[in-house]
Amino acid sequence: MAEPSLFARVLGEAAYEFSLMQPMIPTYIHLLVSALFPIYTGAHASLSRPSSAAKRTKRRKVDEGDDDGSDDEEDEEETHKMEGLSPTDAIMMPLLAGTTLAGLYFLIKWLKDPAILNKFLNAYFALFGIFSVAKLITDALDIGHSIIFPRRYTLGGALYHVHGKEKKAKPVAGNIKDKPIVLSPLPGFLTRISLSDGMRELLWSDRAMPANKWTLRMYLHRVFAGKVRVGTHGFVGFVLSSAAVAYFNFVDKPWYLTNLMGFGFSYGALQLMSPTTFATGSLILGALFFYDIYFVFYTPMMVTVAKTLDVPIKLVFPRPASPDSTSTEPSLAMLGLGDVVLPGIMMGLALRFDLFLFYLRRQKRTPAVEQGEGVVGEAIVVKPEYFSLAGRWSDHFWTHSLTGRPLYSTSNDSKAEPPFTFPKTYFKASLVGYILGMLATLGVMHVWGHAQPALLYLVPGVLGSLWLTALFKGELSLMWDFSEAVEDEDEDDESPDKEADDKEPKQAPERTSFFSLSEKKSLDREARMEKMLRKHVTTGRESEDDGNPSKKDKVKEAAGHKPEREVFSFSIEAPWTLKHPRSIRKSSRDDKEPEPEESPLEKGKPNWAPPVSEEKAVEPAGKRIRLK
Repeated sequence: MAEPSLFARVLGEAAYEFSLMQPMIPTYIHLLVSALFPIYTGAHASLSRPSSAAKRTKRRKVDEGDDDGSDDEEDEEETHKMEGLSPTDAIMMPLLAGTTLAGLYFLIKWLKDPAILNKFLNAYFALFGIFSVAKLITDALDIGHSIIFPRRYTLGGALYHVHGKEKKAKPVAGNIKDKPIVLSPLPGFLTRISLSDGMRELLWSDRAMPANKWTLRMYLHRVFAGKVRVGTHGFVGFVLSSAAVAYFNFVDKPWYLTNLMGFGFSYGALQLMSPTTFATGSLILGALFFYDIYFVFYTPMMVTVAKTLDVPIKLVFPRPASPDSTSTEPSLAMLGLGDVVLPGIMMGLALRFDLFLFYLRRQKRTPAVEQGEGVVGEAIVVKPEYFSLAGRWSDHFWTHSLTGRPLYSTSNDSKAEPPFTFPKTYFKASLVGYILGMLATLGVMHVWGHAQPALLYLVPGVLGSLWLTALFKGELSLMWDFSEAVEDEDEDDESPDKEADDKEPKQAPERTSFFSLSEKKSLDREARMEKMLRKHVTTGRESEDDGNPSKKDKVKEAAGHKPEREVFSFSIEAPWTLKHPRSIRKSSRDDKEPEPEESPLEKGKPNWAPPVSEEKAVEPAGKRIRLK
């Protein structure tokens, strides 16, 4: 009998390995999907207006024909403050990570029992876990709410825009002839559901609920100044995240709660960190590439720390137990959060680069005018207006078929919906590279039966897919020159010195290290605190007008408020206008019978507080509750 050929032997070996791997395939699919989930969602949540797009101008409704069909709250542009990484971080990150890993390893060996260390680290991660998981849950609730209450939908071949303030939907594009105005807050075919007046008002209120947010401001002199807006979804997210973290720390640590906290950390990290340039990102991933190889193959530190510490710094997945295993504990596969976040920040940069290219290709350039021997003027570049992508997916769901075909006629779409998406060439390429790298990691780990440094395969997969895509598209120089370092170009629009500043040439801000405590970074942080303070309180310098205090300052001074001596303040701003207590008392007195006139003796008695005029009694804002 002839020996089988080389191809037959290779094919037989592959079939044998696949039969061994088959019980693990559901676990590997679970691992891959779980790794892609925070990367995909976090990268899209980090999108904001690129430098190639113009800031959207606020439209004021002049008449019914000039309304664009969206509320001011819905058109609010999202902003993200991201910490930029520098080339210095390519050295600092592996050094700090290695030092931390070695410290944990020797601490575990010294303590013998890691229970105390686990409790300490879980308490440390609990604070960050509450806010990161709350953010994840809040955004998930917002997306679910937008699917139920989109801003645009189609009905009978017409595109409808929903007016939340007017509580009706109007046809604006497509077959709008003889199309009535819809009073139901439900979209599409759901408008045919008969609703009572009370139920309709309740649903309209529910539709406006995410935009009704309370504003909390706090200021601590030279330490902290900031504000946060909290809505109903944010409150629900905070309660659920607090319950999940409390259960994880005090009751049990199931794998799904570990993954939930890992999702929250990864989702938040992708919105906070940016390599700013592809060169910097490639340098950082390249340094971590060698770091991962060394600590997995040449030392037992990383594997020991990952298996010993029961803290949410990894994603875990149930897997079938080994046939010869005698342990009663469930068998779990692990993936470190670094293998998700570190390639993820590069993939998020690729997605923002795709958005930059989308608006760059829509720019219009007006050439300079040539007259005689010279050129008059300069070429003018008109940037396209930026449309926020928040909620656009739900609009697309209600306005397009499953194949992407619009459900309304686009022949007269002068007021059709703005683009809901954009070409994601580089992001999709990085996704393919990440998936191939993860599959290679799982395959080698299964064959060799040893833990693998995932970055050994993920870094070449992600970086190779990005740079090769740019090479084939002829956009290497454009990709190399792209930078997110220029920021806050419209931050000081209301500054009185803006005109003078515009006359001077602008320079790109210096990129400092993520780990540095430089003087420039400290000054920038102090400037942001001062700007936040100006939004919160009125300082003495701003209130002076040729040495005369303003009427608003007189009201605050009568109330005992001294902004120049502000040490700590906390205020809550309601999403609706509040009535002043004196106004409420006055209206109640008007409803009652007139009180008898005071006697001359009573009039002569001194009051316990100086009288306040009616003009001072009414605060201009009428919305702020201040606690000091």
